[in-house]
Amino acid sequence: MSVRYVDAIRLALGDALERDPRVFCYGQDIAAPFGGAFKVTKGIAERYPSRIINSPISEDAMAGVAIGAALDGMRPVLEFQFADFASIAFNQLVNHAATTYWRTGRPCPLTARLPVGGTKGAGPFHCQMPEAWLGHHPGLIVVFPATVADAYHMLVDAIACDDPVMFCEHKNLYNHLKDQTDPREATRLPLGAAAIRRHGTDCTLVSYSAMVHTCLAAANDLAREHGIEVEVIDLRCVRPLDAEAILDSVGHTGRIVVATED
Repeated sequence: MSVRYVDAIRLALGDALERDPRVFCYGQDIAAPFGGAFKVTKGIAERYPSRIINSPISEDAMAGVAIGAALDGMRPVLEFQFADFASIAFNQLVNHAATTYWRTGRPCPLTARLPVGGTKGAGPFHCQMPEAWLGHHPGLIVVFPATVADAYHMLVDAIACDDPVMFCEHKNLYNHLKDQTDPREATRLPLGAAAIRRHGTDCTLVSYSAMVHTCLAAANDLAREHGIEVEVIDLRCVRPLDAEAILDSVGHTGRIVVATED
């Protein structure tokens, strides 16, 4: 069984729709038969035609509808075609979704799926990494799954979370990253917990999203060519940040390097 990163996201959406009637997906061209810019909802849109809903080409309006639905008890999953365009909904996400609970005591359980990162030919409007402008706003949870298993479990957990979650999925992983096991059977870590992807003693290398795989390749090269053993930490979640995992690692390596795509 070969499961791609994009397949894991599709599985998570299908399972969430099946288990919870409050869940619905909202985005541009995500309904059948098109299934979205990256075909994530293709197949499940046919199974849930009334809950995979096309939106107008207005990211601001999309976010506003999702916030209203979340406040009314639903669990919307927004699909932005590209994370770059989520900047148009910035006010809705950071001044409304992120602050609603702290202003009113009412949760705002929405999930925004943001296809992030650079790919060949992406150009300046389809390649951005939004963690710097999302990760500093209290009230938002910002996640970056780097594995097939995390793409599944973190999306399921994001949809179940009572806080607004920015689910940042790297476009270059959609079809290139594969696993041979069912992600539903993989070890599940809670949102907010980092994972050690490689143990080492000489240096701590911290990253997230697709850069984790670049870091692992670099760590293996350093071990083979120079005998340097690098510990690689996959943050998984940039807000909240698992500072304890980072400090524990640096405590025994004594050195830290942070690698990001942006």
